[in-house]
Amino acid sequence: MAAPTDDSRSGLKTDWVSSSNTASASAHGSASALGPDADDDSALGLGPDSDLLLPGFLGHLANERQVSPHTLSNYRRDLERIARWRIEQGIQAWSDLRDEAIRRYVAARHRTGIGGRTLARELSALRTFFDYLLRERLVSHNPARGLRAPKSARRLPSSLDADTLSALLDSDKQVDSDADAAGLGTVAADSEIENEPLALRDTAMIELFYSSGLRLAELISVDVRDIDPADAMLTVVGKGSKTRRVPIGRAALQAIAGWLAVRPLLAAADEPALFVSSRGKRIHPRTVQARLKRWGQQRSAGRHLHPHLLRHSFASHLLESSGDLRAVQELLGHADIATTQVYTHLDFQHLAQVYDQAHPRARKRR
Repeated sequence: MAAPTDDSRSGLKTDWVSSSNTASASAHGSASALGPDADDDSALGLGPDSDLLLPGFLGHLANERQVSPHTLSNYRRDLERIARWRIEQGIQAWSDLRDEAIRRYVAARHRTGIGGRTLARELSALRTFFDYLLRERLVSHNPARGLRAPKSARRLPSSLDADTLSALLDSDKQVDSDADAAGLGTVAADSEIENEPLALRDTAMIELFYSSGLRLAELISVDVRDIDPADAMLTVVGKGSKTRRVPIGRAALQAIAGWLAVRPLLAAADEPALFVSSRGKRIHPRTVQARLKRWGQQRSAGRHLHPHLLRHSFASHLLESSGDLRAVQELLGHADIATTQVYTHLDFQHLAQVYDQAHPRARKRR
């Protein structure tokens, strides 16, 4: 069972991990009723009360609860979808919505193939919305209270094994080393991979994803000032606008230092973001996803690289080598340890495979 023990990429220093509340917010978005998302707000037909109620609720989330822009966008998209369906059903006001109608909505969505997790999120948004309306004395009951979404099969997160991932991350260094030994300098094809500012940025992003187990939104929100090179620590704003401090491995620090050396060539003078686009502003989530995919393809990774794959790999490798579930929970920023426990299933799955291959009474006869 391969797992990294060198702190060059991951540094499990649990006494440095802490969490506290901080703030951020604002969002936009729209959606259709039961089908694909739409961008045309004018087609929503939200009804006479929605012009005030939904914006008021979204303002409450942004200003009072200070949810992240991503969370705010999800609330708006889900509630506008339900609002459109409500109007289609002839239910003109939110106060007229009943639990039977919501059950019909969930059933209709489920029949189109929408999974339990998505429906649970939509019901949660509706419950929170009606709790707000109750607080404002705009409705007399919460019809979503007590309703549950259909269960979905639990999917285990996928991850790369430690040796494979380390080989991918070290591949550029090997290319440069081989070229220097041959007296060729940097090979032209791989010069573009390793030495251009965008390539240095991409390497730093990937190293930081794996070193600190960041979510996509967390990596994008990192500012230059959030990094403490002296202590090898990073301050991260996670879900629920909570902050935590996580260690940064040596390889990630080196990659970030390489990127910071060329960052002024791209970043606007007043831009605080650590990672910027070619236009000099904070990088967009889709750009990160596209660059990770391209990075993996250039190195023949054999599978699609994405931010959560690196986060899952970080968690799985740390758990394999340390066995400290509580520390991994803190590093990942999970509010509930039950969320982290999914990685124990991966560990046991790996152990079962080792057992089947190695134990003389478990091996299949040939």
